[in-house]
Amino acid sequence: MALPKTSESPQLLKIRHSMSHVMAMAVQQLFPNARVTIGPWTETGFYYDFDNPDPFTEADLKAIKKGMIKIINQKLPLQRVEVSRAEAETRIKAQNEPYKLEILEGLQEPITLYTLGEKWWDLCAGPHVEHTGQLNAKAFELESVAGAYWRGDENRQQLQRIYGTAFETPEQLSEHKRRIEEAKRRDHRRIGTDLDLFSIEDEAGAGLVFWHPRGARMRLLIEDFWREAHFAGGYELLYTPHVADIDLWKTSGHLDFYRESMFGPMTVDEREYQLKPMNCPFHVLTYASTLRSYKELPIRWAELGTVYRYERPGVMHGLMRVRGFTQDDAHVFCLPEQISDEILKILDLTETILSTFDFRNYEINLSTRPEKSIGDDAVWDLATKGLTEALQRKGWDYKIDEGGGAFYGPKIDLKIEDAIGRMWQCSTIQLDFNLPERFGLEYVAADGSRQRPIMIHRAIFGSLERFFGIMTENYAGDFPFWLAPEQIRLLPVTDEVMGYAETIQSELSAAGIRSRIDRSGERLGKLIRSGEQQKIPVLAVIGAQEAEQGTLSLRSRRQGDLGSVGRSQVLQAATAANAARAAGLELGAS
Repeated sequence: MALPKTSESPQLLKIRHSMSHVMAMAVQQLFPNARVTIGPWTETGFYYDFDNPDPFTEADLKAIKKGMIKIINQKLPLQRVEVSRAEAETRIKAQNEPYKLEILEGLQEPITLYTLGEKWWDLCAGPHVEHTGQLNAKAFELESVAGAYWRGDENRQQLQRIYGTAFETPEQLSEHKRRIEEAKRRDHRRIGTDLDLFSIEDEAGAGLVFWHPRGARMRLLIEDFWREAHFAGGYELLYTPHVADIDLWKTSGHLDFYRESMFGPMTVDEREYQLKPMNCPFHVLTYASTLRSYKELPIRWAELGTVYRYERPGVMHGLMRVRGFTQDDAHVFCLPEQISDEILKILDLTETILSTFDFRNYEINLSTRPEKSIGDDAVWDLATKGLTEALQRKGWDYKIDEGGGAFYGPKIDLKIEDAIGRMWQCSTIQLDFNLPERFGLEYVAADGSRQRPIMIHRAIFGSLERFFGIMTENYAGDFPFWLAPEQIRLLPVTDEVMGYAETIQSELSAAGIRSRIDRSGERLGKLIRSGEQQKIPVLAVIGAQEAEQGTLSLRSRRQGDLGSVGRSQVLQAATAANAARAAGLELGAS
């Protein structure tokens, strides 16, 4: 069953928004000292933040849910009321709700509020259902309690956030719960530990990733494929420093606009240096190192550049939000008339790379000029037209996000859909009129004049760490053959066949196929279970008969029991699977 998206279902938006008010009313009925703050709907449900003297417990959530069901069954009306600022302030003070006073300060008249029944109300713009009887008491759930700061500011009050979800039918709620359980099963943090791929070590600091040998091997395979695809796409590679003089970040504007997400500077030889949060200024300096001709453009440069950004402790999450990560960054410097062709090439490369990892369904947004922006209208129009033409030539469906572009240029954002229907923001393509202006980039035009190049920022993975996490969850750790850190595990049944197993391993290794001999001496059933638990793509059982006949008895995770296969045929199939970056082995006739 496909779950409706809140953005596509106005009724679901009303249900979740109304349910958040029902929850807040139930909380304050049970806990009169609880103060309410904000309670919006979300893409997956709703939440409300409370300032309550005592922590909410699991037992409290059950009691709150019972209170909500009672309110739903009473069919209480939700009514919109417009009041003056003065009247709203009087009402708020009468209720002793300090957070509402602060919310009121940011609202424009007329002030709107919604009443629930005769007594409970909150500042709100809506929309809501007409009465609580339109809510399904069997189609909602309270899911968890988490800490939250007022206004998201860690220097302000610590609040308690109760998360819930609601749907139109019990069947949709059941499907939602199934997906949650499936997401837990696919959690990249658990899989990363179970398969010994990576870790984050507290002794080294939060948000810094340690790649273990098996994960590092996979990362190398991904990087090698990425480089191969970029060379084929006409890119050259750059390597740039991890730090730079702080004046560079002043020139680029990062120190003014991005300071809160940057680590503090370090002093070396009486000069201040800054860890890089972006690769862009380094590529700009490389371009500016010599005067360019229009005949050299487009210039395409790519880098797997590690950057460092300060993430607050409460938002870091496995590989998805870290403080040190590697961007698959690229920048294209081109002529204005080359924009459409270059964007199309980027879209083609994006599809080539993402589809190799089985991501083929995309959600694409074209974001246009925001109200606050830089650059001439003519340049913006030309750039937006170039992005639009490229998407149309590619034949991809897309949505227009009016005013959603960066202040320095329009952009294309691409989300990928995983195996359980979740959308992940990964790839982005952004045109930039800001950095070429700030750094005075030029090229010599055909008429001898000096002109500004168009700069295109582009990332496909977004970051290797985050993409690795998304990919791990998409595959649930059951990686395709070409990408698995250990592709074939050899399972000798007795010590007498160990020499044959070692010969096979040497042949596989010489062909670039990753294998290991299980030397534990356990019974065959336990050897097979161990290999299955570690999600090894192919298990090769070796007994006396296999050693005598020069074969292997193969079990594939994706294809099942493949039977007895000649060693040369296994070698040939595995080599072909690696070359084709295939999910499994293709075995022809012996």
